[in-house]
Amino acid sequence: MSTGLSELELLRRNSLNQLRELGINPYPAEAFEINANAADILANYERDKTAYKNISIAGRIMTRRIMGSASFVEIQDSTGRIQVYLKRDDLCPDEDKTLYNTVFKKLLDLGDFIGVKGYVFTTQTGEISIHVTEFKLLSKALKPLPIVKRDEEGNIYDGFTDPELRYRQRYVDLTVNPGFKQIFINRSKVINTMRSYFDDQGWMEVETPILQPIHGGAAARPFTTHHNTLDMPLYLRIANELYLKRLIVAGFDGVYEFGKMFRNEGMDRTHNPEFTSMEIYVAYKDYIWMMAMVEECLEKIAVTIHGSPIVKVGEHEVNFEGPYEKLTMYESIQKYTGIDVSNMIEEELKETCKSLNIEIDDSMGRGKLIDELFSEKVEANLIQPTYITDYPLEMTPLAKKHRSKEGLVERFELFVMGKEIANAYSELNDPIDQRERFEDQLKLAARGDDEAMAMDDDFIRALEYGMPPTSGLGIGIDRLVMLMTNQSTIQEVLFFPQMRPEKKAKVTTDEDFVNAGVPAEWVQVIRKMGINTIEELKGANPNKVFNDLGGMRKKLKLELTMPSKEDVTAWFS
Repeated sequence: MSTGLSELELLRRNSLNQLRELGINPYPAEAFEINANAADILANYERDKTAYKNISIAGRIMTRRIMGSASFVEIQDSTGRIQVYLKRDDLCPDEDKTLYNTVFKKLLDLGDFIGVKGYVFTTQTGEISIHVTEFKLLSKALKPLPIVKRDEEGNIYDGFTDPELRYRQRYVDLTVNPGFKQIFINRSKVINTMRSYFDDQGWMEVETPILQPIHGGAAARPFTTHHNTLDMPLYLRIANELYLKRLIVAGFDGVYEFGKMFRNEGMDRTHNPEFTSMEIYVAYKDYIWMMAMVEECLEKIAVTIHGSPIVKVGEHEVNFEGPYEKLTMYESIQKYTGIDVSNMIEEELKETCKSLNIEIDDSMGRGKLIDELFSEKVEANLIQPTYITDYPLEMTPLAKKHRSKEGLVERFELFVMGKEIANAYSELNDPIDQRERFEDQLKLAARGDDEAMAMDDDFIRALEYGMPPTSGLGIGIDRLVMLMTNQSTIQEVLFFPQMRPEKKAKVTTDEDFVNAGVPAEWVQVIRKMGINTIEELKGANPNKVFNDLGGMRKKLKLELTMPSKEDVTAWFS
């Protein structure tokens, strides 16, 4: 049966075996000590040449030019690429030239990891390079990297660009497209800057359960699983809010958590079923205080990454310096639709949505209808950072009733570039009110709203022990990173976004080729030509296949009777 390997993969496995026959372990266990990296050498060598007389560096072979007894190779480490120079007689001062003539020239390939020792110098063309005195194979690559072509200025014009392949094989993507690493470096800076800011205020980072007996803290559809020993259903958390507020009850003044959330909902350019959220709760504060805190924190992040609070996002320059514009929910709808919905009852809202061609269903209550109206007609207009405040009571079961506006709660959402980035409340700490809100959610669930919240009796019990006035905030880290790195899809800022199952190519056996009419002795020759499935054979040009067979027969010095052109053509019928 065929292994399904290409000719290049077969050749690399052959090289692997030859290396072992020479006594070279292609995957050595011992550490390779490193004392330099590409970026440091390129940045500092000209200022202090004496510091680079005895360096040890490792990386992946990305290009090579073999010129007889000397060669130039580019290796790539985590910081970038640098050229290395290998000279046969330096590496093999004795009569035995195997290390250079056989191992380096014939058995190493692009993609292999090597470690080199030597000294830095400048070539006649002015390129900073490493003159190698020793090299060692550290890991043999059995699959060839995609070939990325660059022009004379180094600009890529034929790269590894298929998004599905890039997201599915991120390890290849970041190897051949190292520029994308900066997105993830900046992602780390976003999180670390936020964490440092919180720590400086004296707030504590904590961890809360991912497996939860009740899916609470947000309006979303959960993933369901089952614990065998306890014989009970569990849910991957959709939010960590209710656990963090339990810690405020317990006496902590400020707690926060960066964590994965899971929502069993749709996928698009801004949604992934698994996403990263930061939630923070601070005692004795309200949502007005929280707005100022968010502005200070986001400005600090923008300056850390870009050196300025102004960030280029698409065609816009987004200014994260506060204060941000503020609109109430009702004001925003009236501003962008001309309709005042503040006093509308449920039936009036349904008619309004229908008149605006907004799709609704019978399970939607007043809060959900207002949310749909806002989503369809307002969100896209909110380009610069904008707080939408004072939401209808029905939309927010966990927020405190507004101190002066009947029927509203003290809540804001921050929108940037038409997307929600942050959500915050003056937290509801009245246990009687909270129970009534949960009961209203149960009524919505009975109407068919599968995003309605469940009753959480233990959380209400915690509130009954007393929770101080508290403000809470949630920020979607993935969307924030999209803004800070000017990316239009969430997949670009996730190392491993969720993907559909990969379609496996059908493996064609040698017997399948024989049944198609290919003589058994020619099957391996067909495979060496890169034809590994019947589908690839049928899709090839018969004349080209015939000519290539003749070329392979000559190249491989095969003593096989050449099939006629008519015989080859018959394979395609």
